[in-house]
Amino acid sequence: MSGTALLSLNNLSVWYTAGHPVLSGLSLDLGEHEVVGLIGLNGAGKTTFIKTVAGLLPGYHLDEATWDGHPFSFRDKAFKRSRYIVFAEDRSFPYFTFREYLAYVAASYGEALPDVTGLVKGFHFEDYTDVLLKELSTGNLKKAYLITAFALQPKLLLLDEPVNGLDFQSTEFLYQLMGGYQQYGTLLFSSHILESICLTSDRVLVLEQGRIGRTFTGAEIAAGKIREVLADEEHH
Repeated sequence: MSGTALLSLNNLSVWYTAGHPVLSGLSLDLGEHEVVGLIGLNGAGKTTFIKTVAGLLPGYHLDEATWDGHPFSFRDKAFKRSRYIVFAEDRSFPYFTFREYLAYVAASYGEALPDVTGLVKGFHFEDYTDVLLKELSTGNLKKAYLITAFALQPKLLLLDEPVNGLDFQSTEFLYQLMGGYQQYGTLLFSSHILESICLTSDRVLVLEQGRIGRTFTGAEIAAGKIREVLADEEHH
């Protein structure tokens, strides 16, 4: 990572039950305009980390947290308006259509309604823009949130298992969007699919035993190397 850290977290611990941390001693820096993949075995805490940054989990401790060089908390309004999160599963706003949801989110973030024509076409979502979110399939619901995310172009975009539920064409289109996100801001995504990590990331963080155990950058980002680390972790 080069330049100033956009988001810096020092010694984060997170728990659902006191005395049983899921994440412990996790520290990371995210630079401005980089794409970072977060990978780990099932149960490593990837989703827990993203939910924590979303401000959804009350049980956590941090020694220090800075956003754009200033101390902050995950629930600060200014931070929340600078980030957007696509969860692995999300059934909120069931009685909104996609277009209604997009208008609501844009207004919430203080943004003008974005033109999503290219994104809708790229995700083959043309037939679903006026369907209630609760009536969409898992894959199409994921597309609705991804289109919103990339239309909004937040300074920090967080995606939890973004490929899950997508068809092949939409996955390829998503990889293009992810791989080029540096022009808008910083993207952090979790995945258990090595292909998505290797094709799009500037850096890869390996979550091991509740903290960032290894980091891969540039030419180090290769499926074989990452698989070896995960295999070692599985046998520990």
